[in-house]
Amino acid sequence: MSQQTVALAAMMFAVAMTFIDQTIVSIAAPDIVRELDLSSSGMQWVVNAYLLSLAAFFALGGRLADLYGPRRIVVIGTLVFVVSSVLCGCVPDGGAAQTWLIVFRATQGLGAALLFPAALAVVVAVFPVERRGRALALFFGVSGALTALGPLLGGWLTGWTWRAVFWVNVPVAIVALVLTALAHLSDRRRSGTMDVRGAALIAVGMGLSVLGFQQAWSWGWDSWATWVCVAGGLAVLHGFVRFERRVRHPLIDLRVFRDKAFTVDAAVLFFAMLAFVPVFFFISVYAQVSLSASPNQAALFLLYFFAGFAIASQWGGRILDKQGARPALKLGTAVGCTGFALWANKLTDLSMHDQWPYAALAGAGIGFVLAPASTDAVNRAIGASYGEVTGITQTVRNYAASVGLAVYGTVLTHVTTDKVVQTLRSRGMPAGDADTVARDITESVTGNGDSRPPAGTGPAAEATRDAMSAVRMDFAEANQWVFYGMAIALGIGFLCALRHPGGRVATAAEQGEPVGRTR
Repeated sequence: MSQQTVALAAMMFAVAMTFIDQTIVSIAAPDIVRELDLSSSGMQWVVNAYLLSLAAFFALGGRLADLYGPRRIVVIGTLVFVVSSVLCGCVPDGGAAQTWLIVFRATQGLGAALLFPAALAVVVAVFPVERRGRALALFFGVSGALTALGPLLGGWLTGWTWRAVFWVNVPVAIVALVLTALAHLSDRRRSGTMDVRGAALIAVGMGLSVLGFQQAWSWGWDSWATWVCVAGGLAVLHGFVRFERRVRHPLIDLRVFRDKAFTVDAAVLFFAMLAFVPVFFFISVYAQVSLSASPNQAALFLLYFFAGFAIASQWGGRILDKQGARPALKLGTAVGCTGFALWANKLTDLSMHDQWPYAALAGAGIGFVLAPASTDAVNRAIGASYGEVTGITQTVRNYAASVGLAVYGTVLTHVTTDKVVQTLRSRGMPAGDADTVARDITESVTGNGDSRPPAGTGPAAEATRDAMSAVRMDFAEANQWVFYGMAIALGIGFLCALRHPGGRVATAAEQGEPVGRTR
């Protein structure tokens, strides 16, 4: 086996952990919440902390790979990731459980943010010019497919223990580290300094804005705290952009956005990722609440989405090679918008069998977009480092996923509460009791998918038990709002794709130009 093949296998094993972990925890969420007694907002932060940390530190990971060598950062990122995974699986019971999980999920995200751009830089460095494009297409395609594989693996592991969804990273990390050593990679460094202030600004800006979206349901959209976080975070990000333009060695070289195609690729990725990662969390909880499915059954439900994604990913790659990114982006966003809209319309049928064609169609739409947009963005950024450019696109992707989880979570809890209040009041429960009970039910089902009738005695408990069938329908109707929102996101992505200049652009290697900072 050649050095190039070993290196590619090593990097794909390494990034496999990071992409599987974006979605694998969602399928185990009900068991985690039930055993550790987490709140629904707490469980959303367990999912969101990983994605937010990814978004905040991806640019940092790309810059560190340039300064200290991609092989070294791959090893460091893998170790940070796998140690954090073990600690997540060892979370103790009690009051500290929620904080423990959120903290180590965030450090998992940090490890992934270090790892991914460095892994891409390794692939670029070891492959000769005539094989580099094919290697990159395989790298992006497989990593995207693994995101969809997470829930399937999670459903199987949860049957043993939910802690295994974290421990499964240990053997994968060992294989990745062994293959990295066998590849005998040499590090190539670039001179420069670390933009510490830029890294701090982008982390604070993203953290504040997502916090505002996440807490909008608890605080209220009319709360000053919500808007201080959202507006304050966006203001910090604006300050980050202005600061980066003046720095001699910026964390992100913003000149890459002068290329219209690169900017469109990033925009399409943003709107596609508003749907791609959140869909796994919301559909798994919907399946367990409204369809009374087990975790394993919920995971099989997601197999339909993954099947459409996998087939379209291969097709999208061929379209990119022959015609460029524009046709793939237009087709993917249009198919995805249609698929999510039709899927939303079928959620209230409460039948998994009736929904599978639309789940597959939605997955196909994302499959057409993900690898072509990511690969085209890298190809368009001639003269910039692959580590840095990947840091930009992955920052966009993971920030969008974080915002999507936060916004859709707020919509779901708000609509569910309103509908359950109406259901309980229609059954004779006083308005005050209905409001209290509805919020308790929403806290339960949106966080952990627990649709079991409540225990206890008294009129409120009895009325709630009698209404559970209607509550399942209320939750399905609330999820319709979420899925229509995903369809709208893909529709906006389609409008962005129309602005792509089109054409197939050769990579720097194909043009005979330097490949940037990893060489």
